[in-house]
Amino acid sequence: MADSTPTRRNATRPLIVTLIVIVVIAALGFAYASPYMALNNLKRAADARDAQTVNEYVDFPALRESLKQQVTGLLLTRRLDAHGNGNPFAAIGAMIGVALIGPLVDAYATPDGVAALLNGMPPRGNPGERPPVPGAAENPPAAAAPAPQPPVAGNTNNGAANNGNDATPPQPPQTTAGYRGLNEFVVTYQHGAGDARYSAILQREGLFTWKLAAVNLNE
Repeated sequence: MADSTPTRRNATRPLIVTLIVIVVIAALGFAYASPYMALNNLKRAADARDAQTVNEYVDFPALRESLKQQVTGLLLTRRLDAHGNGNPFAAIGAMIGVALIGPLVDAYATPDGVAALLNGMPPRGNPGERPPVPGAAENPPAAAAPAPQPPVAGNTNNGAANNGNDATPPQPPQTTAGYRGLNEFVVTYQHGAGDARYSAILQREGLFTWKLAAVNLNE
């Protein structure tokens, strides 16, 4: 009786090769998508002020150092521009700002600061600046409501258009995201065509792990 073992091996070899190829393709796809998933998870956690999850996706020592360098450069540029324009008061303000970089950096190297960075609200280098209070930008304090008016014949909206509720809400920033090298993933924010851009930079740690590690305030 002929031995069927070689035949069985030959039959299973294509299946094993196919499975290996599928696993490799799936791993490569997951590796490519991993920074997008990390960014999504980080933004959700930051918006919810979930400090524990934010800590998993942010390298706070690296982010703090990057913020310090970027805000210092921002203020020094402002100081040089003020000197060039002959405005001593602006130069003094920039010098004061340099002295207050530490508290500003400490305020933005927090879940509140990360949420601000990922929602188009970077630090501007102003003295005493802090990240916006959660919900303040989306829900500004309402003005005193006007006294109700009696309906006017022929007016079907009962004066609703005059209640001050037709103000255009602030638009979210335009964002673009993509790789800038094998181990660097950059998200760029811009509110309008003429506005300055800035970026949040995620660095790879291992094969699938990404962390927010730097910003560029003058993209």
